[in-house]
Amino acid sequence: MKLETDRREFLKLAGLGGGVVFASSLWGGALAGSSEDFHFVQLSDTHWGFEGPPNPDAKGTLPKAIEAVNALPRQPDFVVFTGDLTHTTDDGVKRRDRMKQFRDIAGKLRAKTVRFLPGEHDASLDRGEAYQENFGATHGAFDHKGVHFVVLDNVSDPGAAMGEAQLAWLKSDVAKLKPDAPIAVLTHRPLFDLYPEWDWATKDGAAALEILQPFKHVTVFYGHIHQEHHFKTGHIEHHAATSLIFPLPAPGSVPKRAPVPWDETQPYRGLGWRDVEAAPGAGTFTLEQKAIVPAAPRAVRISAKKFSYTPSEVRLKKGEPVVLELISEDRVHGFKLPAFDI
Repeated sequence: MKLETDRREFLKLAGLGGGVVFASSLWGGALAGSSEDFHFVQLSDTHWGFEGPPNPDAKGTLPKAIEAVNALPRQPDFVVFTGDLTHTTDDGVKRRDRMKQFRDIAGKLRAKTVRFLPGEHDASLDRGEAYQENFGATHGAFDHKGVHFVVLDNVSDPGAAMGEAQLAWLKSDVAKLKPDAPIAVLTHRPLFDLYPEWDWATKDGAAALEILQPFKHVTVFYGHIHQEHHFKTGHIEHHAATSLIFPLPAPGSVPKRAPVPWDETQPYRGLGWRDVEAAPGAGTFTLEQKAIVPAAPRAVRISAKKFSYTPSEVRLKKGEPVVLELISEDRVHGFKLPAFDI
């Protein structure tokens, strides 16, 4: 199967509010044909139970992200965690304890529906036994406002394969859909060979993509690689989400895969979550990467004295949030910003 990166379909990539907005053609993605506007939140790779220098606030980032999601002005239709809910451990008792702790914390989300997928850290050591005890089935499907969501398990098998039985289920599940039906696939590992040397692939992912290829509108949302990444296999779009524990380097950019060191000057850099908003009427959907702790806006101080201003000119980037501090050094001054009707 031909793999290609096609940026021409990406209509916008710009900073906004401490995150990144990624807009693409709705009709070229999974959300085509939906009858209503809706949005959902994707969180990934929380690794609850991890401790170490790559994240000195390992027990704080997940609660902070949940607090940020709960603060959204419009609550998402649902929230989905795309795997590696907990950090791996050989101790089965500790594994189950971490899952219960994670489940309790995730239970603080205000969204009415919260969905979970396993990651290899959750499921590969016991083929998903502990995960299923706490969260239920590892794969399945559901429909939401005209979109068919498929949940795939490419982690319970230690060999990073879905297996013939699950592929047969996938083929049977989508067989009832029309060729132009919008399909969104949720999984942990990438379904294409992003970088197999780092375990960034699914052994039989090409078989799953072959099953999905006849459908015109397919988008895959996944995690695992701890960074935002966009790719296309034919017309199928793939979007990786950032992690909530530590970022990883770009594929193949360094000799050995290892967490990016924590930067005390830029804490939580590279960490975050994603808000996915569908606007069927406008023919677009938007993926917005949200920071766990948004950076404070830049402060610009302007002093006024005898009808002169210091600095006399301020240059800002379009869309950049700033705080203007206006100081009078001699008398009462007026302030007017006609272009913004202020």
